[in-house]
Amino acid sequence: MWWFLVVVAAMFEVGWATGLKYADNGLTWTLTVVAIVVSFGTLIIASTRLPAATVYAVFVGLGTLGTVAVDIIFFGAAVNVGVILFVLLLLVGVLGLKSVTSNKKQQKEADML
Repeated sequence: MWWFLVVVAAMFEVGWATGLKYADNGLTWTLTVVAIVVSFGTLIIASTRLPAATVYAVFVGLGTLGTVAVDIIFFGAAVNVGVILFVLLLLVGVLGLKSVTSNKKQQKEADML
């Protein structure tokens, strides 16, 4: 559940990062601010239950991946081998970091069973 919140926070990060670049009226700026509040609020909640450093790395990595994807798909940003290679490298790093980081609380609960 807590990692799901990190993914939700990252999706809102994609929204506000995109909004910072493309917002041009009151409604889009309001949505951008709402996305910032929801993104960081959700991130803070998840960070209280999971390792903060790993949570932040996953949040930033997924946010970066999503922002690049939105820029390419919806706004016609240039795609080249370097962009794809480094985004994939970032994704591998985020997944690797998550896979080697354990949550001590979950570890204790597992040990109790």
